[in-house]
Amino acid sequence: MSVFLLFALTVIPLIFTPGPDMLFILSQVMGKDVKAGMMATVGVCLGYLVHSVLVALGIAAIIVSFPILFESIRWLGIAYLLFLALSLIKSVFNTQKLAIEKKNTAKPIQKGFFTALLNPKGMLIYFAILPQFIDKTGNTISQGLILSFIFIGLCFVVYGGLSVIFAKISQKTQIDERKQKWIDGGSGGLLMLAATWLIIQ
Repeated sequence: MSVFLLFALTVIPLIFTPGPDMLFILSQVMGKDVKAGMMATVGVCLGYLVHSVLVALGIAAIIVSFPILFESIRWLGIAYLLFLALSLIKSVFNTQKLAIEKKNTAKPIQKGFFTALLNPKGMLIYFAILPQFIDKTGNTISQGLILSFIFIGLCFVVYGGLSVIFAKISQKTQIDERKQKWIDGGSGGLLMLAATWLIIQ
């Protein structure tokens, strides 16, 4: 249970980091309504289900079966976390604002599905970060699926919650700069801690 909790604490800042998934969902909310945002959220979660199927088919097991490949992917995941952490911390000191384009898509579920399926951040979470929380001496397939569903569940909760919140402020075209800096700084610090924990393991 502690491993699953640590995984959740590691990916939550990643989910809150603005990327293709979040920006697409928020664009649907601001372009139409909260229902469109929730439909886009469902599509994103379905896209990540495909990655979960790949894990179930044994990709995670293959990765942990080859020490050199596993170590390479482990350090790729750590480097990715450090890169995101430094980028978020750096963003606290600049004046750039995150603008969200109002866009109404006819098929938000389908578009959300492909957004998540082809999202590099999602791929890295599944193939570079998730395997690091798998115990090689246990059932790697079941562990991979549990970790996958934890990530998908957190995505649904976070993106669904953001859809409701942004529906109430849909007249605004930009995220409040001060609040965004707090989010970026906090997420960057958490990712830095997660990367440090993975390094010393």
